[in-house]
Amino acid sequence: MPGNSAIIHKKLAFSAQILLRILSFVASSLAAWLMITDVDVEDVYGIQSDARYNYISAFRFFALANLIAIGFLVVSLLVILFLRKKPLHPKFYFFLFLLDLIIGDILLAGCAAATAIGVVGKYGNSHVGWIGVCDHFAKFCIRAALSIILSLLSVILFIILIIVSWHSRLPSGTKNVAIDSST
Repeated sequence: MPGNSAIIHKKLAFSAQILLRILSFVASSLAAWLMITDVDVEDVYGIQSDARYNYISAFRFFALANLIAIGFLVVSLLVILFLRKKPLHPKFYFFLFLLDLIIGDILLAGCAAATAIGVVGKYGNSHVGWIGVCDHFAKFCIRAALSIILSLLSVILFIILIIVSWHSRLPSGTKNVAIDSST
């Protein structure tokens, strides 16, 4: 029955990859939508001001990183579903694995940039005299924070996807053995 367990393992790994890609797509889509539609108009010291994501380059990068991830996830899902019955060269899976790593890194960089700006927006920076603006633009800050949380969830899902992808591509005899890179 060893062949049967290998088939079950491949089916589980395939199903997990599909599920993780769909969940990551949903999280990144919601994150991008929340950020792109985030607008707050308030009176600040008697002057009407507005806060928008596109006023801050880190938030624009964050939105773009999520949009890139969404595009990649759609394409990768379609390719995987379309080619699931055809035997593919192992280089294809390695290429997909590398793309998962790159997209995960882009998402993480977008989250880091948006989080850094979010912290300054919330608390300011007393060393340079910057004041926090979330007291005045609470709706904007709450939506931006929710967007960042959803995108971080997508990053976590990408990490799990990368682990599942790597683990499912190892030959069955090496799953619990350290890989010697010196040979």
